[in-house]
Amino acid sequence: MNWTQHPGLRSGLLSVLLLGVLLVAWQLATTGGPAAAPAVQMTPEEIEYAKLLGKDPTGGGGGDAAKSGFPTPAQMGSAIVTHLSAPFYDNGPNDKGIGLQLGYSLGRVALGYLIAAAVAIPLGFVIGMSPLIYRALDPFIQVLKPISPLAWMPLALYTIKDSNISGIFVIFICSVWPMLINTAFGVAGVRREFLNVARTLEVSPLRRAFEVILPAAAPTILTGMRISMSIAWLVIVAAEMLVGGTGIGYFVWNEWNNLSLPNVIFAILVIGVVGMALDLMFSRLQKMVTYVD
Repeated sequence: MNWTQHPGLRSGLLSVLLLGVLLVAWQLATTGGPAAAPAVQMTPEEIEYAKLLGKDPTGGGGGDAAKSGFPTPAQMGSAIVTHLSAPFYDNGPNDKGIGLQLGYSLGRVALGYLIAAAVAIPLGFVIGMSPLIYRALDPFIQVLKPISPLAWMPLALYTIKDSNISGIFVIFICSVWPMLINTAFGVAGVRREFLNVARTLEVSPLRRAFEVILPAAAPTILTGMRISMSIAWLVIVAAEMLVGGTGIGYFVWNEWNNLSLPNVIFAILVIGVVGMALDLMFSRLQKMVTYVD
């Protein structure tokens, strides 16, 4: 086999090799070894809290992450199998499967993101096609764009008085700006030749928008949508930590309060995998609408 003709296979093997090296280093750092860190010393408050949770703070048995410090790959593997074997169970407010928690987060992200798209893309079209409106709205955009989405959370909770809707609002406010700016930029950057031909053919404004401007600006619009989705998925975790209740962010915070590092790390891995899948989906959409000479 000629490896130079299969760059994808080579990169895949290299990724597997790097993963193996990472797992070996992780194993050596968490189990024995001459350079292994000593066991974590628990404070009296942590010991009392562990007893309340039904754990053994003395370190007997060696199977719990709280007894041996940072979890080993074996402990992580056990946590992954446990969660994936029953991802949709529901034993009450603070005990739901990872699949349910992920579903709550994805639902909030999808709703806030779709509302942002419904506002940002039409408004971006108007801004991109009218220099006057762009100059009028630009100061407001420049002031509101840099504000952290989480800074809106106290105001949202005060006015909306519903944590779930407040989380959706935060997703909306963080998703709207990249889509708005990229849509306006893409529409304003449509080649003049395309618009001149449409005017010569006396194409109606609505048809010109959908058949001339939208296809030409689609790659730029998709870029803004891709950026917005990455930010939305990033923000929902922090928002759910603040508002609590349900969601992958709440799951991370709840497991940290339970002193369960394997579950925390598992949730972090799930967040990364889902974020990668969402980004890959928009990357494929970008390629579908990008014209290549």
